[in-house]
Amino acid sequence: MSELTLEALAKRVEALEKKQAAPPADWRSVVGLFDDDPGFADVIAEGKAIREADREAARQGDTE
Repeated sequence: MSELTLEALAKRVEALEKKQAAPPADWRSVVGLFDDDPGFADVIAEGKAIREADREAARQGDTE
């Protein structure tokens, strides 16, 4: 076994960190992730209802 020095240890840690590093976040990686989740479908439906209620209020002139 080779001699363990701080420099050698630092290189090993650096190599492990590079290997374990998470890829940069990309919104496209989550597209479709919740397609089969009924709870998420409820969230989407509620959001649509809120937006439609806001639109109706704006049509009626109630824009508080």
